[in-house]
Amino acid sequence: MEQISIGPLDPNLQVPEIPSSQSLAEDNSSTGFGEILKDAISTANELQKQSDQEIQKFMAGDSQDLHTAVIAMQKADLSFQMMMQVRNKIVQAYQQIMNMQM
Repeated sequence: MEQISIGPLDPNLQVPEIPSSQSLAEDNSSTGFGEILKDAISTANELQKQSDQEIQKFMAGDSQDLHTAVIAMQKADLSFQMMMQVRNKIVQAYQQIMNMQM
């Protein structure tokens, strides 16, 4: 069995910078919570549509790539699960606000 050695790391390697939450807030200052939520829902919807298209292609025999269909289904499923968790948190926050005594 042949062994492959990995060389030392390049000290000049450029690591992409992750923007801070403050810089993200400054960039999205004109975008409200409702707009962000609409974008997230539309993204989840698009992923579901892409998943449906990939399944239809596979079932019709137009595509022999099962992996693409399964990956599209998993993306759509994860996106849907995330949206359900966000919905649950919004409902929970609403219920807590409504239960507050004035």
